[in-house]
Amino acid sequence: MFDMNRAMDSKFSATMKNNNDNNCNMKKKEDLSVHLSTPPISKVETLSSNNLQFDRLQPSDRELGRVNRFKFGQFVAREAVLDEEYWTAAWLRAESHWENRPYERYVDNYKRKFAEQEFNALKRRCKVQNGDSCECIITVRKKQKNVKHSILKCVVGTLDLNIRYLLQGETFPGERVKAPLFCSINRTPPSRYGYIANLCVIKSARRQGIASNMMSFAIEAAKSNAGVTQVYVHVDRNNRPAQILYQKMGFELPCPSQMVEMANSRLLEETYLLRLQT
Repeated sequence: MFDMNRAMDSKFSATMKNNNDNNCNMKKKEDLSVHLSTPPISKVETLSSNNLQFDRLQPSDRELGRVNRFKFGQFVAREAVLDEEYWTAAWLRAESHWENRPYERYVDNYKRKFAEQEFNALKRRCKVQNGDSCECIITVRKKQKNVKHSILKCVVGTLDLNIRYLLQGETFPGERVKAPLFCSINRTPPSRYGYIANLCVIKSARRQGIASNMMSFAIEAAKSNAGVTQVYVHVDRNNRPAQILYQKMGFELPCPSQMVEMANSRLLEETYLLRLQT
């Protein structure tokens, strides 16, 4: 507004300049007053890694308070509580996603973009919406005496635990059912289930029981906190080590006749849906 007035002033004679300058200064003060008193427009929350402290030390047991945790070996599984932990979990997922393509052109840029998007998506998912909930579970290295680790260096594994409801008529997630066009969600206790996703462990810490212990922690949290009796997970058809892990923990394929009714045929072609009765 000030620039516009100044452009208009040049069209007037010199005798009017002082009056116009005074009016312009008054207008500028009014604009400033309006700007300071007007609240910012609300936007969808997005966070950037520029606002994070990557040298931040992992929180102590006292700082974590009553956050549930599960200790095993040299590690501890618990829910993420700091933005830096969410970011590190997102970065681990980016590393896992691009693990088999380390020499692809611009791979570092792709991983950075993937991590940024996953970080913001993860923060949104972890806000309870319509009765559904999501927890980001991480595994960190145990704190040692006289040794301090930043969050970036202590997070070694992550997964998401989702608590959801089946749609009306469904017997398992994604089942194709003959339902009305506007299908409602069956929000009764028997229709509540757990769904585990985005399980990954940093390469340098694999084969130390981290994945299985994180899974056990997540399953126990689903049973005790949400009261679910069924937990599901998708596994890639070509990922034999992951299939063996899940089967050892009691996950099984649903009935083959039910698998035909999966709504997402492309996902069915690439993955198995496994179920654990708790």
